[in-house]
Amino acid sequence: MLPGLCRFHGLVSRALVPLAGRQVELKLLGCSANVQRARYATPATERKKFYRDVTISQGEGGLYEINLDRRKLKTPGGKLFTVPNEALAIAVATEWDAQKDTLKFYTMHLTTLCNTALDNPTQRDKDQIISAALKFLETDTVCYRVEEPPGLVELQKNEWDPVLEWIEKRYNVVIGSSYSIMGPQIPEETKDSFRQHLKSYNVWSLIGLEYVISQLKSVVLSLGLIDRHLTVEQAVLLSRLEEEYQIQHWGNVEWAHDYDMYELRARTAAGTLFVYLSSESATVKKKILQD
Repeated sequence: MLPGLCRFHGLVSRALVPLAGRQVELKLLGCSANVQRARYATPATERKKFYRDVTISQGEGGLYEINLDRRKLKTPGGKLFTVPNEALAIAVATEWDAQKDTLKFYTMHLTTLCNTALDNPTQRDKDQIISAALKFLETDTVCYRVEEPPGLVELQKNEWDPVLEWIEKRYNVVIGSSYSIMGPQIPEETKDSFRQHLKSYNVWSLIGLEYVISQLKSVVLSLGLIDRHLTVEQAVLLSRLEEEYQIQHWGNVEWAHDYDMYELRARTAAGTLFVYLSSESATVKKKILQD
């Protein structure tokens, strides 16, 4: 086990714990300059593990690199894999260190998000990422309500309304809900307010936030999670409210429900962690010695 990484295994390799309301404590890690290069085709592939040691090192411009044995890690696009701060470097290194005999790239969500930020395969700029994220507001999960059965109507009102009320007050916006298949009419002022808020994020954090939104199918729940108003478990359950209601009444396929739930928790938690860690910054100040 790479020294200093063990405390991250619960968050990164499993990513099943609630992140809201918690702080990730980081300890500075001294690493050697051992390096490694890895290339892989798609996130869904597996391959035999080809390295033993995982380290991180600080390279040019203060960026951090991931090293597997004696070679530097590279992105699928061939770029040097670098991250902006030590916290994110440790978390990514944990994903690689947690792999056993077989590398399961589809479990390495932080690595995948970093690859997306570095390679930018769709060639999108900051404004385009924000626009793509806000498109989910028009079809937000918590805005679509059913008219029957009565039990589900009441459940949606009791569970979703408080979150809607919170976000409308938090961002001074109007969202609302609708029983129509067309959904509510979101005011342009609301979209503009969220757009201005998202512009305060850097590109890496926006990529993570868009990922969380795509998992929950909800801007409302995602911002509730990022703002620490909701835990990962709460956000995931609220995003699956109708499905959970149906399961309680009709049962579920044995083991399949739990697997889907844990997978969604893992992806959501990893995306949230990515937003937090990619927002971290560190400044090194040189001490001036006086005679």
